[in-house]
Amino acid sequence: MKNYIVILLTLITALVSAQSTRKYSNEFMNIGVDAAALGMSNAVVSQTADVNSGYWNPAGLVHLEDNQLALMHSSYFANIANYNYIAYGMPLDDRSAVGVSLIRFGVDDILDTTQLIDDEGNINYDRISTFSTADYGLTFSYARKLPLDGLNFGINAKVIRRIIGDFASSWGFGLDAGIQFENDSGWKFGLMARDITTTYNAWSIDEEKFEQISGAVDGQNQELPETTEITIPKLEIGMSKKWIFNYDYSLLAAANLNVRFEENNDIFSTSFASINPALGFEFGYTDLVFLRGGVGNFQNERQIDNSENLTFQPNFGVGFKYKGIQIDYAFTDIGDQSAALYSNVFSLKIDFSIFR
Repeated sequence: MKNYIVILLTLITALVSAQSTRKYSNEFMNIGVDAAALGMSNAVVSQTADVNSGYWNPAGLVHLEDNQLALMHSSYFANIANYNYIAYGMPLDDRSAVGVSLIRFGVDDILDTTQLIDDEGNINYDRISTFSTADYGLTFSYARKLPLDGLNFGINAKVIRRIIGDFASSWGFGLDAGIQFENDSGWKFGLMARDITTTYNAWSIDEEKFEQISGAVDGQNQELPETTEITIPKLEIGMSKKWIFNYDYSLLAAANLNVRFEENNDIFSTSFASINPALGFEFGYTDLVFLRGGVGNFQNERQIDNSENLTFQPNFGVGFKYKGIQIDYAFTDIGDQSAALYSNVFSLKIDFSIFR
């Protein structure tokens, strides 16, 4: 009977949306992409300028000089969950660009034991099947340079698809908007507004399968979860600057303020909004080899004695770029300093100029 309860709780946890402003809907879309960015603790909103800008700040797509392709893979929870990403971007002209990206976060080959015990109470292992639970995020991006020199803007249209085997599935839609500005002294500023219209998800639940699970244990019937959820807006504000030393060496420093309009455990939190800073740096040599580091995800975690302990997430990364091919690696949450997901992340970026 424990297997029935586990699957029931998994289904309810994934689908519960009882409030119209659920705080953590579609959280897989907040993990991040590109090992280079993750190595800098995601402090890239102001300076992102490649195909991955479709995720971080679509305004950055205007810096594309040729078509680009990006791929990324990482795994979480001892390789139980896999996180994959692919993106493609291209300039339309000297003032605008477009991009498309796809994210999948999924757990495959989960044992479905809801039919393990037949109507006569016999255990039959042949009745065990498998299913997958997966979240998909498809993003279409457009960016354009504005008449004011150094000012760019971009927008995203997102389609969210979430599937829990044959038990339930949902469709969602939302919009993002971003701007970037660079002044004459080389300082860059960025603003990314995620889910500006709120992202709405509508779930479809197989009621027959739900009844099989919820009625598996006498007296343990559960009500059907609500079928709608809303992701509230978030803001990311960033600034950065790059210095060149002796022609061959470079240092990029960046900072982000990540704002959620809710009260949570972030280091700065009020009933109106919570703010979480992130800092990152990138040291480069001849635009060939890169060393990255960053710190973010500052949280006030309540301990068992009711005291609070400040935790944070340090990240590290390295990269190599040669003739339009860039390979990056990041190790997130060094030493498991926070409650965040930690993983070894690999990504590849190809600039199509190498084929010309």
